[in-house]
Amino acid sequence: MFAVVTAKAREPHWYLEGQVPDTIDGRFRMLTTLAALVIVRLEQGGEKGETASVALTERFIEVMESEHRELGLGDPKLGRTVRKLVGSLARRVEIWREAVANAGQWKASARESVYGRDVDPDALGHTGGRLREFWSGLQGVDVNAIAAGEVP
Repeated sequence: MFAVVTAKAREPHWYLEGQVPDTIDGRFRMLTTLAALVIVRLEQGGEKGETASVALTERFIEVMESEHRELGLGDPKLGRTVRKLVGSLARRVEIWREAVANAGQWKASARESVYGRDVDPDALGHTGGRLREFWSGLQGVDVNAIAAGEVP
């Protein structure tokens, strides 16, 4: 499931039409935003969804730790950095829980989750619209299928 979310986060339209900075930070923001939406959807699926949500979060932690080790981060700093990254994911989960509950907040949520700053209105419109489409696709898929990696 994590590999599918990662592939979605790498789609060029986020960085071209959406003007998400094509940097480590920009890619991280896109990855955590999409992962957060998947987690919110999984949470709606009862026990099976909760189990899959925990598995996705654990895989996120494993990958972040591995990537930061490859970047040369040592043990004393690694734990603190990974905790900060997990906190960023948790913050985005909260943002998207609220957005799902209050459908009118999609653009504001996209701005906060992806950009964290002012952004071109057309880029924000693209990103907000595509995130809404992603969410709609997730709603149309059974939680068991999402847990198996079938992310639209």
